[in-house]
Amino acid sequence: MPFIRSSGVLLHPTSFPSQFGIGDLGLEAYKFIDFLEKSYQQFWQVLPLGPTGYGNSPYMCYSALAGNHLLISPEQLLNEGLLTEADLVDLPNLPTEKVDYEQVASIKIQLLKKACENFKTKASALQQKEFAGFCETKAYWLDDYALFMALKDTQDGASWHTWEPALAQREPEALEKVQRQMTDEIFYYKFIQYEFFREWSELKTYANMRGIEIIGDIPIYVAHDSADVWANPEIFCLDEETGEVALMAGVPPDYFSATGQLWGNPVYNWEELQKQDFEWWVQRFEAMLDYVDVIRIDHFRGFEAFWTVPQGEETAMNGEWVTAPGEELFDAIKQKLGKLPVLAEDLGVITPEVEALRDKYEFPGMKVLQFAFGSDPGNPFLPFNYTRNFVVYTGTHDNDTTVGWFNQANDYEKQNLLLYLGCVSPEGIHWDLIRLALGSIANQAILPLQDILGLGNEARMNFPSIATGNWAWRYDSSALTDELSDRLKTLTKLYGRAPHGR
Repeated sequence: MPFIRSSGVLLHPTSFPSQFGIGDLGLEAYKFIDFLEKSYQQFWQVLPLGPTGYGNSPYMCYSALAGNHLLISPEQLLNEGLLTEADLVDLPNLPTEKVDYEQVASIKIQLLKKACENFKTKASALQQKEFAGFCETKAYWLDDYALFMALKDTQDGASWHTWEPALAQREPEALEKVQRQMTDEIFYYKFIQYEFFREWSELKTYANMRGIEIIGDIPIYVAHDSADVWANPEIFCLDEETGEVALMAGVPPDYFSATGQLWGNPVYNWEELQKQDFEWWVQRFEAMLDYVDVIRIDHFRGFEAFWTVPQGEETAMNGEWVTAPGEELFDAIKQKLGKLPVLAEDLGVITPEVEALRDKYEFPGMKVLQFAFGSDPGNPFLPFNYTRNFVVYTGTHDNDTTVGWFNQANDYEKQNLLLYLGCVSPEGIHWDLIRLALGSIANQAILPLQDILGLGNEARMNFPSIATGNWAWRYDSSALTDELSDRLKTLTKLYGRAPHGR
């Protein structure tokens, strides 16, 4: 679905300032939306919002549909009467520039458990009614997720396929027994999902009322150690005896890695999904559209053909391409949900077949300026080669920041870029690429906040194929100045991307 000419900012909520060691859905989130509105931006793009597992990657979550409880704001819980002022004093001093996930979790989980106990005894009749309604409407995924997480706590975090067979294989009698035994633990996980979505819904409403739409992110794959795989093993390629991943997802050698990327997620059993009329996928899209306005499909090319690697391989080199029923899937989703507001992350090894699938449904593809200057004038990432139905980025969460990239670029890339620009502006190379993005013909331009702030590689969000130490960057509360907003607003208006009437 083509979009009007517009622009927005890429920023994950973990990067907001806060006193609790991680960004959350409290006051600073609202200040950021105010900044977007003042700057004439019309989109806020986030990474997947799910509860993260090992490595804290939002692309490896314990659920494709649940929210990350670490994003819940203690100040919002205070406003709701579920925490007291005394609960929020004498907390340890936490880093402000990076997220220490382990330390944050130990502090926040105690606050969330206290809030949950208070909810049981202090919730108003309206709150109780809202909670019951939430649990009922989300039961199709919430029941499995809450039970999965409660069981995981009793197993010291071990992956579900190592649990005793009766639980790993979801034998009804075994599940009924633990459900009776773990009512408090299950209630807790349902409560924190209720609170996450309550806070997120309020924030989204605030954004929408100010002309800001939220672009959410669907990773094509889900984590093996997730409620999704545990509850729906038949739609994934698993070893029937052990429950381990039989066929792993990834990509062959590419720009980011000479040995490819081996993600470890199970690929889909598309034959089984076809038999079910893609119900799991339809529910996933429908649930996403409850809390975002536009969906970015990560690794879109995997819906045309996907790279699969056999169990036991240590790199992604020894894999093969397997065709996927992308047209059938998107036809089924369109038939049930209507025309979808979707962006296609079509980076990597892109074939005419992938482009045809993307274009059949009018999904905008992606252009990344950091990829534009390493070859000749035929490079598809150069702005003069774009057509309108694309989204242009200076860089993504998988890239270095523009300043970091330019400082480490080879001489050929630097020379090509400088020749293309004609000169470097006094504002810095990051504003030059921002100008290129905003001035391009692409309908949408999305700018990482790190580039607007002109930060170096210390602010990089992710190093693909490196499992730990990512997703931690945060900005300072003083960073979003009026001067910065005015500069971004001026360029946005100059290049015809301002909201209608402004």
